[in-house]
Order: sequence, then C-alpha cells, then structure tokens
Amino acid sequence: MRIVQIIDSLEVGGAERMAVNYANKLSEKIEFSGLVVTRCEGSLLNQVNKSVHYLFLNKKSSLDLKAAFRLKSFIKKNKVDIIHAHSSSFFIAVLVKFIYPKIRIIWHDHYGPRISESKKENKVLRFSSVFFISIFVVNKQLREWSQKYMHCKKVVFIPNFIQETQFVEQTTVLQGSEGKRIVFLANLKKPKNHFTVLEAFFELKLFDLGWSLHLIGKDYFDLYSQNLKDFIKSKDLYNHVHLYGARNDVSFILKQASVGILASTFEGFPVTLIEYGKAKLGVISTNVGFCSEIIKDKETGLLFNPLCKQELLSQLKKITENESLRNNIAVNLKKIVADNYEADIVIETIILEYSKIEK
Repeated sequence: MRIVQIIDSLEVGGAERMAVNYANKLSEKIEFSGLVVTRCEGSLLNQVNKSVHYLFLNKKSSLDLKAAFRLKSFIKKNKVDIIHAHSSSFFIAVLVKFIYPKIRIIWHDHYGPRISESKKENKVLRFSSVFFISIFVVNKQLREWSQKYMHCKKVVFIPNFIQETQFVEQTTVLQGSEGKRIVFLANLKKPKNHFTVLEAFFELKLFDLGWSLHLIGKDYFDLYSQNLKDFIKSKDLYNHVHLYGARNDVSFILKQASVGILASTFEGFPVTLIEYGKAKLGVISTNVGFCSEIIKDKETGLLFNPLCKQELLSQLKKITENESLRNNIAVNLKKIVADNYEADIVIETIILEYSKIEK
C-alpha cells in the first residue's frame, strides 16, 4: 500500500495537523507514506517524522502546471496508489489525474461551515468530485452534505485522532495559579468565538476567584485580533487573560491547565477536544459539528450553544465552582478518547478503507 497525503500548508490548523498525523502514523503501518505540501510550509514541518517521504511543491497559483507535473513525477517515481487530498488541496490532485489518469483520489473534508453553504458556492469542488473514488468526512452533517451535493456518492465518516509528537521542546510555561487555569486552544479567527468567551470570563469575575484564561493559537494581527486585545485592555484584564500565539508544545501546555474550552460557531471534528480529553481536563464545549458526539453533557463535559452567551455563562460558572464535577467529566472524557480516538484505532479504519479502494 502506497499512499500520499496532500495539504496546502503546514501552518497550525485542524486539517493540517490531521494530514501530518496520517502521514506519520501510516509510515509505521504501510509500505510507503508520503506528505506533499502544495503552497506554504509552517511550524508543523517540525512534526513530520523522518520515515515520511516529504515533498514541498511551492505552488504559485491554482493553475500551476509545473507544480502539477512535479507532483506527478513524485507519484510515478514512488509508485503511489492513492492520493489522499485534504480540504482545498483537492484541485491539484484533480490536475494530476488529468495527466496521470491511473492515480486514484480520496478527498477528505474537514470544513465544518460547509454544511451552511450551497452547491453554487462549491461549483469547482462539485465538478472535481467526479474524479474522487471516495470522500472522507469528519462529522455526520458533512456526510449528509456530500451525499446530497457531490457526484461521488461513496462518503465515509472517519473520526480524527491525535498523535504524540516527537522531539517537541517543552518551553511554554503558563502564567496564573495552578489548578485555576482555563485554556482556549484555537487560532484567533472569527468562527472560534473568542469574544464571547472573553465577555463571559469578565462578567463572571472569575479572576477575583483566582482563575486565569490562556489563549493558544495563531494571531493573524487583523481586526478580529485587535478587537480582542482592545477588550482585554478596556477591562484591565492583562494580568488574567494571556495570549501566547501558535505553539507546538500543546500537550505540555495542557498539562498545566484544569479547564479546556471550545466555543466555535462552526466545527468539523475538533482535534482540540481529543487533546483536552487526553490531558484530562474538565471541558466546556460548543454543541456544533461532531462536538456533541464526543461531549455528553454532564458526563464528559458541559455543552452550550455558541450563539447563547447565557448558556456559556452558566456552564463556565458550574465548571469553575464544582471541582468534583470537573474531575468526574475529565476522567470520563479521557476514557472515551482512549477507547475511540486513539491513533491505532482510527488508522486501522483508514487502512481498511484504502484496501477497499485498491481491490
């Protein structure tokens, strides 16, 4: 079995992390595991195992035919059977299909907000789906969307998983008091809903009880980011809300926290929840995407509607006031993650799907 993962960048993001996870884990299980990055590299490059066959295309435009031919040469030289294209990288996979028809394409959709989009907004994707042999999706809503709009009707739900990264230096030390740190792992951008969390943290006056809030994720230094910083400044929260930017030592960071929060208005399958569970955190989660499949309210976490700040206020109050509740849901979530979302479990499912395509 000879498979290559394709992703457009190695900046920190859910789809990007999963492409790296697949390439790394498959390199332990199959004959050839490759990773091709089309557009730009990033900090996740340091997490690609040496056993993975890596290629950076440095694609300059959507119709960069030179990049497509370089990819074709890589595929042909390494006798690759299947391209596993993540998110927007499907387009170059289809270009390669035109010049190397024997290659087979799986497209992997990680994009939660797609369920609110029409087929008109996805014209290129729908046309390209004629060339897909299978579609992998990260939640049931995305499966329904693909079955309704895409020309490829074989749609398979595949859960995400996390993999312990090797040789990541543990450098990020969180400020605040031990046992009273809330971590919010998400890039600073609109769907992640940081502002609602900041408002809830301020309105509950959790800082007066010793709690601190830690925002871990890429800062794009745009209007969204500036509004967050302006709010922190206007409410004099500098000593209680801390921004760290993108970090690689996530598992080390999470070990220093007690509560993990996810507040997105749209989600696919957030790897963040799996990371929180593995770190044994008490979790508050949005109820969108696949979140409510992982988080069962009051059992493995506390759920809220991301568009209702009152629900977030209520759940945040509960989890910070009740240590017993916090500990119980942390233990339960850790078990759910171990039983269902460990790398070895998910990768066997993937290999089974690959083998069906090869026959």
